[in-house]
Order: sequence, then structure tokens, then C-alpha cells
Amino acid sequence: MLPRLLFADDRGRVFEHPVLRALALTPLGAAPAIDPPVALPPHATLSVLPGRRPLGLDPENGEIVEVHSVRIGSRTVRPTAVGAVLPPGWTRLALPAYHKLAIAPVLPQWAYTMAGWDDEAGHVVWALRTDRRSHWDPASHSTGELPARVEAKVAAHPRNPLYRQLARCALEWNCFTAQNTFYERDEGAIPASVGCNARCVGCISEQPEDGPPSSHERMDGPPGAREMAEIGATHLASAPGRTMVSFGQGCEGEPLTRGDAIAEAIGLIRARTGRGSININTNGSLPDRLGGLIDAGLDACRISLNSAHGPLYEAYYRPVGYRFADVVRSIRLAKRRGIYTALNLLTFPGVTDQTGEAEALCALVGSTSVDQVQVRSLAIDPEQYLEIARRHSAGGPLVGMRELLRRLRRARPGLVIGNFARGLGERGEWRASRHR
Repeated sequence: MLPRLLFADDRGRVFEHPVLRALALTPLGAAPAIDPPVALPPHATLSVLPGRRPLGLDPENGEIVEVHSVRIGSRTVRPTAVGAVLPPGWTRLALPAYHKLAIAPVLPQWAYTMAGWDDEAGHVVWALRTDRRSHWDPASHSTGELPARVEAKVAAHPRNPLYRQLARCALEWNCFTAQNTFYERDEGAIPASVGCNARCVGCISEQPEDGPPSSHERMDGPPGAREMAEIGATHLASAPGRTMVSFGQGCEGEPLTRGDAIAEAIGLIRARTGRGSININTNGSLPDRLGGLIDAGLDACRISLNSAHGPLYEAYYRPVGYRFADVVRSIRLAKRRGIYTALNLLTFPGVTDQTGEAEALCALVGSTSVDQVQVRSLAIDPEQYLEIARRHSAGGPLVGMRELLRRLRRARPGLVIGNFARGLGERGEWRASRHR
């Protein structure tokens, strides 16, 4: 029996429906989810979706029902749809079905996941644990000691505005990578750019006035090479664990637009320390500049995309001065030059697992031989993305997200699928190929 539908009352309290079953949102409407649910994981939270009425399945006649009211005890509730937000290391398999009302606001930028109620398991979500490494555990971030660590680090580097930006990222926006800079461990962050050559519909640092509130704010101005190098060298010289620094963070624009400054920073970092990995998180728009960074000592890149189907990619990223073909050129260049190459795949169940989208993605992964696919649930109001996908996706029947991941592994034997970047010691196949 399918899990029961969840809904919230006007106070945000969540209940399970006595009869109706949970349904998934797809481009063609509400439908039963393809993949099975699991128990709500630790650190996941249920989320109310304002201005949206829940849709459920009547198990007796198979009809889809829009829930206008529910009787709870002596009162009648006008229900609101409910989803869940997952912790790091989990990938969304389905979105909650709802009917959007005319008064509905644009939802904040979270990856809303289908949730329900099982009489044995309790709250369940349609999700898959895709990375079991524990160093991104929420329990080890946003701890009580963090504010003091931030204050001490900023005070120790009073002339470097990047530390003040990272302080905001760590404390206001709870960015775990920024927090690592102050915890002095694992992967640290180096923001590099305030400008961007893409206008992503779901950009988390710059939105139009009629869009959702931005999740982050960009820096006031671009940092210099020495400011970036100070952060990178300080972190790499002493941080334990999966020691790494990454140019390009959610609170900024596209780092390749500042290729010369980053190349200089990499040189300054490597003049001080040979420890750890230097990575860039990028949209892959400027292959020549990526090549220049590899010349300077870059050893890893993570290239973001929402689709391997050019029309959908360009409809979402809205590139300025580049095309999807340039992104593919960057992926091929990175592999040819021998650096560890990962795709940051922004997934959206109901679109990413369409047959046409899956085939395009498997073809890209297989032909480029990327080392890793990091699956990240796209954080966006679902209607914003569905409006684009209905017109531009490759289409075809849904295969389910689990099957999509299986097909990716078949397309590229040895492919790493996870949610987090791999440190130098975890790149087994890459290390072997580098030394052949």
C-alpha cells in the first residue's frame, strides 16, 4: 500500500490524510512515484509549501483528488501541501504533487522532496542515500564553537575581505564549505568572482525583483590574487582530512571569468605549500581559461549542468557569450589534461530521468569518461523549472532516478557517483591514470 498523503494546517502542523495516498509531481501532472520511499533520515525536515493544495490518490477508485478541506476532530482544516528538505548525502527521487493557487508565492530555493506517512515506518521520503561519507554530517557543522572560530580567524586576517565574506557564508547562510575554512579541515572555500556569464533561473545569489529571495549575497567586489592565495595556502598548509580548496562558491558568479587572477593565486599557493588539492567549481563556459588554470597547477574541476541536452541546458543557464558545446569542450579538455573531472549534476525528478534526458546524459558521461558525477537536487520552485522543461527537455517516458544512476554506471565503468568532492587520497582510478 502506498504511504499516505501529508498536509499542513494553518499553523504549519503536519498531519497524515486518513485515506488519500501520496503522489509525485511530474511534467504531465500528479502520478504515483516510480521509486520506493525510505524512512525520513536524520537532519531532514518537513516543509510547508504555501499557496499549494495537496493532491492525493484515492485508493478505492484510483482517482486523483485535490484536497480542499480535511476534518480533524471538531474543526475543519484547509490543508497546505507538504514536502521535505534532505540533508547532505541524499538525492531526491520525487517531488510532492500539489495544485498551485493563483495567490501562491514563489517558493524559497530548496529542493522540495516528496514525503508521506507509513504506519510502520512513520514519516517517509522518496530519497536515496548516495554518499555515505560522514565528513559533511550536519552534526559536525554549525556547532557552538563556530562563532568564536570565525571571530578569531577574521581578527587574524583584518586586511583580507574574503574572510569577512566567508564569515557571512558560514554564520548567516550555513555554508558547510565556508565553515570548513574556519574549522580548518577538509574542503575549504575561496570565493573568486562577483560577475557571471550565465543567468541561471535558479541562481542562489542573484534573483530578479519578482523572483524568490536569494539564498546568498555576492561579495561587494572581486578579490585580488593575494587575498585568494592567503586563504588557500593557509588552509592547505595545515588542514587535516580530505584537504582541498575550491574556487567558485554559491555566493558568487563564475570563477572562470577571473581566470588570470585565479591562475596567479594558484601559483602563490603552490609557492607556499604542495599539500592537498586545488579544485574549481565552474560552469565550464571558457575552455581556454580552464586550460590556463591547469597550466598554473589546478588538479580538479567540477563542472555544473542540469542537462546534457543542449536546449534544456541553455534554457536554464541562459548563457552569455558561450554555448553548451563550450561546456562539453571544457569537460573533454579537463580529462585530456589529466585533472580529476566531476560533473555537478543538478537533478530534478520527472525531468532528469526522462528517457531522452537519460540517454543524452549517459552519452556525455560515456564519451568524456568523467571521473565522478555528483548528484545534487536542484533547489528551485518546481513550477519555475517545469515551465522550462515542458518546452525544452529531451522528453520521453520516465525511468526513475534509481534507474538513471544505474544507467550512468553502465555507461562509464568505474564512475564514482556521490554528492561530495573526492580528496587526493580518494581518487584511485585517477591517480593510477596520472602515473601510467
